[in-house]
Amino acid sequence: QVQVVESGGGSVQPGGSLRLSCTVSGSAFSINTMGWYRQAPGKERELVATIAPFGSTNYADSVKGRFTIFRDNAKNTAYLQMDSLKPADTAVYYCNSRDSNSRNYWGQGTQVTVSS
Repeated sequence: QVQVVESGGGSVQPGGSLRLSCTVSGSAFSINTMGWYRQAPGKERELVATIAPFGSTNYADSVKGRFTIFRDNAKNTAYLQMDSLKPADTAVYYCNSRDSNSRNYWGQGTQVTVSS
């Protein structure tokens, strides 16, 4: 059984930083594509960033230059470093793990609130 567990959300002032973590068990993490998505109230879930098994990354235009996705295969963990946070970044952030058969596994979500 695959489990995806996020951590690291919280509240921060504009301009601050947070780091989200996502640990996967029960799946071959090192060959999975990992991604972070977010959903703000009243909006659809949107892609934030992805990282392929060999490290290539993709970012939404709204977070380029501020967010960094990276992974530690030895720890079965992916991260999202979020800097220069804005109120518009407030959302529930979800971790996604997609395996080699394109099956998607989701975490439960972690709340990020950016407010003064």
